[in-house]
Amino acid sequence: MCQMHYFRSPRPSFHTNCFARIEFTIITSYGSKYHASLLFLRKFNNSNKYCYLLIVQIYDIIYLINYYFTDMTKPKIIVILGPTASGKSTLAVDLAKKFNGEIISADSRQIYKGMDIASGKITKKEMKSVKHYLIDITLPNKIISLAQWKKLANQSIKKILARKKLPIICGGTGLYISALVNNFNIPKGQADSSLRMRLEQKDIKELFTELKKIDPKTAKTIDKKNKRRLVRALEVATKTGQSFRDQQKKATPKYEFLQIGIDIPRDELFRKINKRVGLMLKKGLLREAKKLLKRYPTTLPSMSGIGYKEIERFINKKLNERGKPFTEKETIEYIKSNTRHYAKRQITWFKRDTNVKWMTKPKEIEKLITSFIE
Repeated sequence: MCQMHYFRSPRPSFHTNCFARIEFTIITSYGSKYHASLLFLRKFNNSNKYCYLLIVQIYDIIYLINYYFTDMTKPKIIVILGPTASGKSTLAVDLAKKFNGEIISADSRQIYKGMDIASGKITKKEMKSVKHYLIDITLPNKIISLAQWKKLANQSIKKILARKKLPIICGGTGLYISALVNNFNIPKGQADSSLRMRLEQKDIKELFTELKKIDPKTAKTIDKKNKRRLVRALEVATKTGQSFRDQQKKATPKYEFLQIGIDIPRDELFRKINKRVGLMLKKGLLREAKKLLKRYPTTLPSMSGIGYKEIERFINKKLNERGKPFTEKETIEYIKSNTRHYAKRQITWFKRDTNVKWMTKPKEIEKLITSFIE
């Protein structure tokens, strides 16, 4: 917004010089005010014709431009994203060390305490070398909504910026990243425990069928294999009578983001996934799952993650398609297969965003970040 005031001297007489000053104030979107002025010298000749000689008070203009644009510059943030097992966490730690950064996890499973192996959580040693946020912040029986996570992420960003460090978002939960980058206005309807309990009892196909009936617009774009997402969309549509998609309006972004996606050949990614599952089993995935399953019901959103649901079928000797109890070998293969399918869905989600820069070489990523933050 610009407020202008024009001050002019009386009409000049013959051979008279007069000065006119335009003073103006710019009020930025942040509420800050900056002042500048232009000084005009008007000279009249015998025929009453005149020309304008513009004298700019340079110091005022430099002050205005410098402070106005400095105030408008948004803090810069790096986002490292990609499918599971693509090497995001290791890359983020390396980048944080190089660029004096701190990491915010964008993973819907790593927020839970005790879910270490199945979620691919980094080690305590790695966390000591670089400060991490939004890891181990609550118990598996608690539900962290998208709105809550976004609020916590913004709080973490402010803390990192206050420490004069570079915020680095790292994770594979596409909805978390989209909500933060696009600054979604997220519906904040209060949870209805009875409604949620009813929805949680249904399988994915039943939930998707119900969503198509009451909110077809959201059903066209939602990840129909994400049970937690389906339940939330149904909750909002049922309670508000409005489309869940329509309620997710974008607001003006608070920050400037550089989104970097780890581009990895599909065959190589699948090999890494299979290898990673093997390492998880060696680290004690079966033991971790048994411990959690004793304490928490499988109906909790946190317990629906890959690894726990397959092991639960094996532990409780549930029957497979052939009518026989799931074997350990069969369970392992299902974990690998479901993880590969999940990775494909992650890639599909991230590829929709044309702002993501897909890269493979760490050195090229470092160069891009350097040019972005300078």
